[in-house]
Amino acid sequence: MFFKKPKPQGSYDHENKKPLIRASICNGEQVAGFKDLRTGDFEEIMLIRNAADLAEFKERYGIEGDIDKIY
Repeated sequence: MFFKKPKPQGSYDHENKKPLIRASICNGEQVAGFKDLRTGDFEEIMLIRNAADLAEFKERYGIEGDIDKIY
C-alpha cells in the first residue's frame, strides 16, 4: 500500500549524444545533460547539487565511468 514508485529508466541516443556536466564558473552550479554531437546543442536534464544527484543521473541513464565537464 505504501511504497515508492519506481523511477522511470531513461535512455538516450548513444551514437549522437554525449553525457556532460555543464558547470558555471561564477557560482559553481552544475547541470547534467546531453550534448548533441551533430548540432552542438546541450539538453539539460537535472541539477547536480551533490554526489547523490550525480549517482542518480548515472544510474537512471546507465552511464558508467566519469562524465566530462564543460564550462
